[in-house]
Amino acid sequence: MYAITGITGQVGAVLGKQLLAAGLPVRAVVRDAAKGETWAARGAEVALADVNDAAALTHAFSGAEAVFVLLPPTFDPTDGFPEARRAIAALREALAAARPGRVVVLSTIGAQATQPNLLNQLGIMERELGTLDLPITFLRAAWFIENSLWDVASARGAGTIASFLQPLDKPVPMVACADISAVAAELLQQQWQGVRVVELEGPVRISPADIAASFGRLLHKDVHAHVVAREGWSALFTAQGMRNPTPRMQMLDGFNQGWIEFEGAPRRGSVTLDQAISGLLQRVQG
Repeated sequence: MYAITGITGQVGAVLGKQLLAAGLPVRAVVRDAAKGETWAARGAEVALADVNDAAALTHAFSGAEAVFVLLPPTFDPTDGFPEARRAIAALREALAAARPGRVVVLSTIGAQATQPNLLNQLGIMERELGTLDLPITFLRAAWFIENSLWDVASARGAGTIASFLQPLDKPVPMVACADISAVAAELLQQQWQGVRVVELEGPVRISPADIAASFGRLLHKDVHAHVVAREGWSALFTAQGMRNPTPRMQMLDGFNQGWIEFEGAPRRGSVTLDQAISGLLQRVQG
């Protein structure tokens, strides 16, 4: 049995479908019973568990050959990341009690960075779960190309995309969710001992200008990227409802300044930028 958390999200949904298509038994771990019905119809077993509920997670993970774990994203955290720490503590308690055969944890590029930033949450998770006496792989993924979902409307309409990544011609490690799911499926079926890290990015590094050009090719129109000035970030994020924009700003600084990077030599995925952007355009019909 393969227990999959986050199965209603971008990575988990594709992962669950891949495992079912391969004839493997899947346990969909969901918070909402209604969302579980979709997976039950596909042939998956369903377990109801909130990420902060250690007892429910223990039940969801019990008897599993392998477990896929991801931390629900908190983009506007309280100082010290208490939200992430509660979820991590529950996940650790559940894994320690259930003792699945092996665990694959979705982490991030830069999880090892010591500078304060939003991705420190994943570093905390690696440190806490890494103390478990279980075979654990931390899959450190690059910036999701699918973050460009937010650019679809402006690319279609005004022919522009706003970029917090800068300068516009600076290539950044990025990866498509389909590549992450494919590698996660592979890792879940492997055998290993102890704790290991697998880092993953796409076939080539991608700049904001490259993303604009991809939109342009696929929309058959001129699309250009423009910089969102650093001095305006705090006011902009606050106006959008964020209470604590500093960690997000620090993360963006880390990508722009180059200190959010891989620790070793990453694996390369196969999904191209145009393939990923095409998928986004299909999801958001104009």
